[in-house]
Amino acid sequence: MAQAGKGRLNYRCPACFIRDLDIDMFFDQEKDEYYCLRCCYTGNEKDVLEKNQMARFRYRKILERITGFD
Repeated sequence: MAQAGKGRLNYRCPACFIRDLDIDMFFDQEKDEYYCLRCCYTGNEKDVLEKNQMARFRYRKILERITGFD
């Protein structure tokens, strides 16, 4: 088993982040992919960024106060 090492940037695991868990992913240089130690998610950098963008889209209004539903 490859030794876990941090990647170039600390990416959040998209599968855990959707469940409101803030888990950093690890980078496997041999396979050139990121993986999560908590769940079974693995993916390349492009896949991780796309899924994290989807989570940001889902929570884009979290800091705004909504006063009406017109």
